[in-house]
Amino acid sequence: MNSNGEAQHQRIARISAHLNPSNYTMEQGTVLGRINCRSKGGASGFKVAILGAAGGIGQPLAMLMKMNPLVSVLHLYDVVNTPGVTADISHMDTGAVVRGFLGPRQLENALTGMDLVIIPAGVPRKPGMTRDDLFNINAGIVKTLCEGIVECCPGAIVNLISNPVNSTVPIAAEVFKMAGTFDPKKLMGVTMLDVVRANTFVAEVLGLDPREVNVPVVGGHAGVTILPLLSQVKPQCSFTPEEIGYLTARIQNGGTEVVEVRNLCCA
Repeated sequence: MNSNGEAQHQRIARISAHLNPSNYTMEQGTVLGRINCRSKGGASGFKVAILGAAGGIGQPLAMLMKMNPLVSVLHLYDVVNTPGVTADISHMDTGAVVRGFLGPRQLENALTGMDLVIIPAGVPRKPGMTRDDLFNINAGIVKTLCEGIVECCPGAIVNLISNPVNSTVPIAAEVFKMAGTFDPKKLMGVTMLDVVRANTFVAEVLGLDPREVNVPVVGGHAGVTILPLLSQVKPQCSFTPEEIGYLTARIQNGGTEVVEVRNLCCA
């Protein structure tokens, strides 16, 4: 076989290796499988790990990170279901190389060398569960994951999504302080839920497109600690006392509304 024919044969072999999950054997006796195929896209860019990648937030977040052209390597970690999520996300036609990690024994491999660690891991709030109850569970999860970050990628930027986020961020900070790796510029709580809900609920009352509304929300992330600044809404507008009472209560209890409706659907 001439050189052109051999090159074409090898190209067909590589295509077959992608199409066929089992290894494909070329005539020369070389075994070519997925593990041998060349991966592009990992040469430059951010290395990102998602801890809790198989959850309700983790899966769409993994998809968004795979779509991001700034991400070159994407590590997906969870204690359950990671292989399926990894396979699904890895089929997307973008450059980031995707690798999956399952269970505590693989946490070190998931974190080593990462530039950015995003943590949506934890249990969701269930009916009858207060945010204190949620904190008692999720604080332990966040503590363990942050201890892994200290060991494997202490210089990484850490974005915490795990609820209650205004309590889990201080837990992470204490872990990093004890290890001597705390950098306040690299630890952030990530939540837009209260602002998104406020924009939506106010837009409904005003009869506007929510994308045109901006409602500043300050305070905490639970119940009466959530303070929508209705006097600062853009575009400028005014509300009746009844509207203010209704909007404030609905924005503060938006999370509870979702939990209760989900419970009705599952009952």
